Amino acid sequence: MTTPSEHTAPASAPAWGAWPSPLDARSVARSSPRLEGACFAGPARDEIWWGESLPDEGGRIAVRARSADGDVRTLLPTPWNARSRVHEYGGGAWAAHEDLLVFVEKTDQRVYALAPGSAPTALTAEDPDVRFGGLSIQRGRLLAVRETLGAPVRRDIVEIPWNGDAGTPPTVLATGSDFVAHPALSPDGGRIAWIAWNHPDMPWDRAEVRVAEIRIPGNEGRAIAGGGSSPVQPVWLDDDTLLYSDDPDGRWNLWRHDLRTGTRTSVAPADADTGGPLWVLGTRWFRPLDDGRIVAVRTRGSDEIVLLSPDGGARRLPVDVIATAAIEDAAGARVLVSGTTAHGMPALRLVDVDVDKPEDVVRIAGDVPPWPAGFTPTAREVTVNGPHGPVHAFDFPPTNPDVPVPARDGADGSTAPPYVVFVHGGPTAHVGGAASGKIAYLTSRGIGVLDVNYGGSTGYGRPYRERLRGAWGIVDVDDIVAAVGALAAEGRLDPNRVAIAGGSAGGWTVLRAVTGTDVFAAGISRYGVADLRLLAAETEDFESRYLDGLVGPLPEAEARYIELSPLTRPEDFRTPLLIEQGSEDAVVPPSQSEAVRDALTAAGVPHAYLLFDGEGHGFRRAETIERALEAELAFLGLVFGFTPPGIPPLTLD
Repeated sequence: MTTPSEHTAPASAPAWGAWPSPLDARSVARSSPRLEGACFAGPARDEIWWGESLPDEGGRIAVRARSADGDVRTLLPTPWNARSRVHEYGGGAWAAHEDLLVFVEKTDQRVYALAPGSAPTALTAEDPDVRFGGLSIQRGRLLAVRETLGAPVRRDIVEIPWNGDAGTPPTVLATGSDFVAHPALSPDGGRIAWIAWNHPDMPWDRAEVRVAEIRIPGNEGRAIAGGGSSPVQPVWLDDDTLLYSDDPDGRWNLWRHDLRTGTRTSVAPADADTGGPLWVLGTRWFRPLDDGRIVAVRTRGSDEIVLLSPDGGARRLPVDVIATAAIEDAAGARVLVSGTTAHGMPALRLVDVDVDKPEDVVRIAGDVPPWPAGFTPTAREVTVNGPHGPVHAFDFPPTNPDVPVPARDGADGSTAPPYVVFVHGGPTAHVGGAASGKIAYLTSRGIGVLDVNYGGSTGYGRPYRERLRGAWGIVDVDDIVAAVGALAAEGRLDPNRVAIAGGSAGGWTVLRAVTGTDVFAAGISRYGVADLRLLAAETEDFESRYLDGLVGPLPEAEARYIELSPLTRPEDFRTPLLIEQGSEDAVVPPSQSEAVRDALTAAGVPHAYLLFDGEGHGFRRAETIERALEAELAFLGLVFGFTPPGIPPLTLD
């Protein structure tokens, strides 16, 4: 590894964006594998298993294991790929029982079992219209969410038999709603609890905790919580008591529910969220321990891990994850926590809550980035006033120890750097101040990054995320413009050289911002939404009614769909754009990006369109990530007037 002392500071001031940087696209692409769940396993539960995406293998999700003596091995070999497509976003694609691995294979969406020394064997029948996800093994029983495609799409909670006969159909345990998640068996195996919701709501709008008797297969059960709120993750404390997170007061907090009396009690309430949007199945924000204590994630913009005592006290644990945190599993006082560190590295930590000394399970991508120290920026948390209320964001200024302070005014004479505004997707996602490799790739070259949690983001309570209801494409753009204006007023960025970049819902905001304001000199849209009516007609079932809340129901709100869609007024496309799209995207199909490309061509606006074969909604392959990073930097150089050294040129049409 190269150290900072081996770098030579430039003799003259380099231009913003052209600073010499040890971060290349290859190292960034390979530094950011994704964690896909973790658990204690093995007959004695002394092993740790986790799912890990492998960018060098096309983003394949392998399951790996660390033995009690520290040896690491791969359990799920190539070409097997543990990835669910339920809701398209998947989640819960594997589970463990002692030394047995069960998983959903990406290619056919069947469930398989893998025993030591054996090849995987199918547990479910071959059916191209059936998908499984949200796998969990409870009380020796294998539960899953089953999605059956058709008109309409059907989803049930099922029990999959263990007898190895793929011809034995699963038993339906719970049904009766459009969507189901988080199945939980009571300790005596007599009842099941789960989360349910129906169109047109998304689970973070309104959902229910439902409970049913197992002896009545296919039961719709009864709702015990939710309806006007959005509960998540029911867990049984005993045969008559449930613990779950709910947000009736505006924050996802824990509640203890006595089913005998129907009463529920708030557990250690806080002005923070223990919970989040159910985009993927199987996410866990808390785990009760055997002695009555609870380990939980709390989110106030950034994440922290806390230990809650039975008397309601809370103590922060010294776990260094600050974003995407999850409580994966617990065994005694040992807890597995996953998340992202301030360096932007994925982390899996083993912590004994009575010792408070977290241990690395394995170096997923290394404790520190695979580039020299000093090149990763530190986030500055900022809150600015916007037209709809406060706007939260994280500012990552240009950071490079090899460029002396006097040289940071830029060779072109500008005293403030260019910036790229990052717009997350969802739009209910949130960023927690973690400096990803992608951020450092830009900041190490003299380009600042402003990561904005615009209205609609989670992590700040229900009122903040509901700011976007009926106002998608308006509030998000206004909030981002307000954040840019505040940094410009402080002299932190060059207002004439600000780009905006985002994917999916973030790509929609990019297109709305470049066609509806004159703030941005360039835009980067990754699989972005451009035509709301087309999206409503083409997207998958999970999001097919999402726009009811974000914009309005069809056909009543059709005029608003037309008014807001950037493609309605192609003459408004005046800003150079880079468009990136996956060929297999079922959430935002390529037709959306192609329509934007055609509008730009007709208007004579400089642009480039990159279609990545084999990619879906989000890029997973190392070669795709590398190509996208280099293309985006080359694009910024063309628009902002600098030449990034060592980057392949990009041609604009």
